[in-house]
Amino acid sequence: MASENVSESETAEPTKAVSVKALDDQLIDELVGRAQAEGLQLTGEGGLLQQLTKRLLESALEGEITDYLGYDKHDPVGKNGGNSRNGTRSKTALTDVGPVEITVPRDRDGSFEPKIVKKRQKRLTGVDEMVISLAAKGPTTGEVQAHLAEVYGAEVSRQTISTITDKVLEGMGEWQSRPLDTVYPVVFIDATHVKIRDGAVANRPIYVALAVTTEGRREILGLWAGDGGEGAKHWLHILTEIKNRGVSDVLMLVCDGLKGLPDAVETVWPRTIVQTCVVHLLRNSFRYAARQDWDKIARLLKPVYTAPIEEAALDRFAEFADAWGQKYPAIVKLWENAWEEFTPFLRFDTEIRRIVCTTNAIESVNARIRRAVKARGHFPNEQAALKCVYMAIMSLDPTGKGQARWTMRWKTALNAFDITFDGRLSAARQ
Repeated sequence: MASENVSESETAEPTKAVSVKALDDQLIDELVGRAQAEGLQLTGEGGLLQQLTKRLLESALEGEITDYLGYDKHDPVGKNGGNSRNGTRSKTALTDVGPVEITVPRDRDGSFEPKIVKKRQKRLTGVDEMVISLAAKGPTTGEVQAHLAEVYGAEVSRQTISTITDKVLEGMGEWQSRPLDTVYPVVFIDATHVKIRDGAVANRPIYVALAVTTEGRREILGLWAGDGGEGAKHWLHILTEIKNRGVSDVLMLVCDGLKGLPDAVETVWPRTIVQTCVVHLLRNSFRYAARQDWDKIARLLKPVYTAPIEEAALDRFAEFADAWGQKYPAIVKLWENAWEEFTPFLRFDTEIRRIVCTTNAIESVNARIRRAVKARGHFPNEQAALKCVYMAIMSLDPTGKGQARWTMRWKTALNAFDITFDGRLSAARQ
């Protein structure tokens, strides 16, 4: 008998769950059917979703004040019992389905503090996130305002939108000063330029440092606004800040070949190898050559940066200099000046070469930043520019799939790093 009772109990729960689900579906179908029969739209102003949201919010608020006072509405217990209900007040709450007019219950003492819709709260959870998500794509406050009005029927002032997006500044400050890992296998650095109106509109650099963690994850270490050209002196200040936030060792730092940067890196991390981006070297080479010669120059330079060892790269470069040195001496000089920072990757395993010979890892970040700032044109000040860039990079990978692909791509390379750099990476993991 006992076993039969257990069997009945086990089968009763799924049946109950099914019946509840069927009841929910029936209620939903009935609501939608009645709305359609009465010509009531499902979305938009006065639609079914707005009415349901209103009823749910008001029911939740009524439940809150009942719990707070200790008696139900119209219950005689509340008479002459100290604090009691004191009518309601009207309030418009901006929700994901548009503005909803609700009545909020009050108490005589004025001590009731609703949790669902707090005092002086005009926007419910989700709306702020929606505004920030829209702003991260780069549109102006006016364009965000128009989008909210068109799609959600929500009238939100430009000042309110600006106030919402200003909330990210506090988070940005905490993010910018957060502690960092002790060791990073690779740090990629670069700068992108934005237009800032400081008296007159001028191009200003926004510096970005992107690191690969010991687990192979991508981590943006910070953003910094520069005051002019992309200078090694400013990078020294940035790298020192990164070190002060806990980074004691960087195995390799990949950059675009900025003059004076290797000395700045050596000052901060003496053991770090500086690698110049090959793609930047090629781009800079083409600047000195006629367009019709680009393909020929590229074919002769490829054996240089794909050489198995540095000695072979020197031989191939000598062949290039013989062929083009007389016509384009500036290209030869460019490569000679960059040689010491260009060749480090030639000493390493193929897996390391493949991912540290360019700054491609940071280019996707810069592309996202450029899309966001291009939509804005120019910024009134440095803080506005940094806010826009910060929101853009925070929305880089909303699903996390990009981070997963990044980690898989770096696994083999990190094993090679561990061997090549004599255990400095393994020590960081312990």
